[in-house]
Amino acid sequence: MNEHSVEKLTVAVVGGGNGSYTVAGDMTLLGHRVRFWPDPRDGHPSVLDHGTITVTGIGRTGIAELDLVSQDVGEVIGGADVVVCTDPAFTQKDRAQRIAPHLSDGQIVLLSPGSMGSYLVAAAVRELGNKADVTYAEPGTLPYLTRKIGPAEVQVSGWGVHLPIGVFPAKRTEWAVERLRAMFSGAHPVEDSLAVALLNVGPIIHSVLVLLNTGPIEHFESWDIHNEGTTPSVKKLILAHDDERISVRKALGYSEPHYPMADHYDPQRDNEWMYGRGAHTDLVKSEKWRESLGFSHRYIQEDVHENLALLASIGDLAGVETPIADSILRLVGVITGQDHLHEGRTLANLGLGDMTAAELQQLLQEGPGS
Repeated sequence: MNEHSVEKLTVAVVGGGNGSYTVAGDMTLLGHRVRFWPDPRDGHPSVLDHGTITVTGIGRTGIAELDLVSQDVGEVIGGADVVVCTDPAFTQKDRAQRIAPHLSDGQIVLLSPGSMGSYLVAAAVRELGNKADVTYAEPGTLPYLTRKIGPAEVQVSGWGVHLPIGVFPAKRTEWAVERLRAMFSGAHPVEDSLAVALLNVGPIIHSVLVLLNTGPIEHFESWDIHNEGTTPSVKKLILAHDDERISVRKALGYSEPHYPMADHYDPQRDNEWMYGRGAHTDLVKSEKWRESLGFSHRYIQEDVHENLALLASIGDLAGVETPIADSILRLVGVITGQDHLHEGRTLANLGLGDMTAAELQQLLQEGPGS
């Protein structure tokens, strides 16, 4: 799609992390009307005072002058075409409470990351009393690999060339993905929000990298798990772990592309991965992933407690054994003192544990009342 011919949307960005700043800046540079609510609890004086975000790195770069930056979430969301929430999955219930009073018919809420967040947030909004006809969507990966490098400046080191999108209810997939393609040209549809949750490789890669790099993470002030931390043996476990994810997708009848991690690590393979060819090399070269880590980091509290627990429970639904996922959940749980396997974001804890695969897929296709 030609960027100069895309539909201009009113985009509301809710949240104050790396992804929120990047979406707000990039969508402004693309020509959309962007309103930004940076969570005031974290303090964002620069963007609130100046209304600008500087985007550097790959892709669109420059100083983005946003239409509106406000601490009034209702002012930001009201009348927007698309509401984007990019903060971690474990914030989604809180985000639902904040956005629910302001959502209205015809809006799309894009949750990135998703991890079945489209179902979770939709249910929470209904429980809070808002019956508006809203469509929820989530991508298989973050649209950008990005980090804040200043109070209102981000550096992008990876770009979602292929961005699979799951929609809830899935019967609206064609309409929703076409609209989101005006924001992300690589957006393409998948069957439903369960299918797209099984394209999230965050729990595959981050769980292994943190667990197998526990020594240097706890010894050094900062550590780059994607550079020194990704040794041949570590990569071997990541790829075996990824095979479990793909086996679950196949057992549930979801179609290719499965976006295997092998394509991400080897740009010479036939199929281009979500971030394109050479993305892993670009990520390492950016040197923005040398950081202070630990077991309270989102790589654990999101990618293990939320995402990996979900994968393991979907494996149970599909009748596919996931011994690597189960083992990582238990091993990390020894360190964190949490029962990730049972207390994380499982299908049971989403209220979906008693359904068969066919019943769940029907619910995700038709929405509430199906």
